[in-house]
This record gives sequence, structure tokens and C-alpha cells, in this order.
Amino acid sequence: MNQFKGSIAILGSGNIGISLAKGLVKAHYAEAGQISLTRRNIANLSAMAEHGFITDTDNAAVVAGADLVVLAVLPQQLNHLLDQIAPSVNIEKQVFISVASGVSCADIRNKLGDRVEVIRAMPNTAIAIGQSMTCIATDNATAENVAEVTRMFETVGSVVKINEDLMTSATALCACGIAFFLRAIRAASQGGVEIGFHADEALKMAVQTAKGAADLLLQMQSHPEQEIDKVTSPKGCTIAGLNEMEHNGFSSSLIKGIKLSAVKAGALYTKE
Repeated sequence: MNQFKGSIAILGSGNIGISLAKGLVKAHYAEAGQISLTRRNIANLSAMAEHGFITDTDNAAVVAGADLVVLAVLPQQLNHLLDQIAPSVNIEKQVFISVASGVSCADIRNKLGDRVEVIRAMPNTAIAIGQSMTCIATDNATAENVAEVTRMFETVGSVVKINEDLMTSATALCACGIAFFLRAIRAASQGGVEIGFHADEALKMAVQTAKGAADLLLQMQSHPEQEIDKVTSPKGCTIAGLNEMEHNGFSSSLIKGIKLSAVKAGALYTKE
């Protein structure tokens, strides 16, 4: 991989920001010394500083020296951050990447200037192990900058480019979705305990079975129903279990949960 030549600022370095920074270095996309991390309580970044990352509390100063700027604060904190950094924006050389849910590219330009290039990215917490599903969208960035940001997030998982009007949907399916699949695994492990396994055994079995199911689809490039058909024999135990779950609304509840999460994700940011 060709190493990124410029400097990167990650503003609001919580779990996502720190995981991205670590992933970029691990994948040799950038050196730690090229990446600046900010946080209100800088003591929380001391471990990162020990690994060579630049840490600071002054968002405006960090932005002034950056080429790629990642906005990784909560939606509720974003307007305050944008007001802080607006004087440091260099339209000619900077690209802004926002991971804030429900905030459009236009919302950010309204604060930073009409010509600022903004790309939205929605990773999930599996970014911590390089397995994120990240969706990216933009309404004004150049193809070259979109390719660079795609390359950046490919160091920490898979990337899909989507239309911006689908970004809140991506939040529900991919970011909130981590919790939905984890809850399904948890439920399966609880079922395992009820049929006779110790809790630690049941969890290990459920986790590996879920991982195997996901990898089957990824590696075989098949459809879930194709793989389900291979496990369901006539009058068998699998179809009995599946149908019992469906009678109790298994698929329906998951679909309804994803739809509600998408509605909520779109309402996290206020323009004031």
C-alpha cells in the first residue's frame, strides 16, 4: 500500500477515532507521527501519545496543520466543534470526513463554507479489530478524494459507497446492527444453557457458529436461504426450530428494530 503523504487530524478521539488511528498505522497507511488526536480530557489519550501519536486539546490548531480532518464527535457536540475550527479551514488542501450520525454534508458546509469538501463515513465498532463495515457518501468531493477516503477505511474493514440519503439507513443496519447481531448471539447462548451447556461453553459455541454463518456467506458469495436449505431436511429439527422462531416474530422484530433505529439515527443532530 502506498503510504499517505499528508497529515491526519482525528477530532473527538473516542472508541471509533482511536480504533481508526490504530488501524491506519497497523495497515501502514500512515505513521503515528502523521496523526493528531484531540479530546477534551487529554489524559484519556496518554497511551496513544506513548505510541507516537500527537495528542492535543486545541482542535483549531490541529486542523490548521492537517490535510484529512476526521470529525468524530457526537452529533450533539458537532456544531460547537465546527465553530471552533472554522477559522482554521483551508479549502484548497483539506478534506473533511464526518462520522457523526444524521449530519449531512450540507450541514457541515453551512458551518465551514460552501466550497469545503465533505465526505460522510459510517463505520461500526468492529473497526477496533479491522472488521468494520463502513459506508461512505458525499455530494461534492472529487473522485480522487473519495478514492483516498475509501482506501483509508479499507485499512479497517470493508467499504461501500452509497448515496447520501441512505446514510441514516446505513447507521441502523451497520452501526446499530452490531448490537442486533450480538443480541442474537447472546440469545442463542442462553438457549444453549437451557439445553444443557455451561454458560462459557454455550457462548463459545454460539459465537463460532455465528462467525461460521457469516463467513459462509462472504466466502461462498451465496444467499442466506441457499445455506439454510442445506441444513433443513424434511420434518427435521432445524426447520422446526426456524418455524417456531418465525411464529414468534423473529424476522419481523429484527426488521422493525432496524426501521426504528433508522428513524432515530436521522434525528440525533439539531441544526441550531
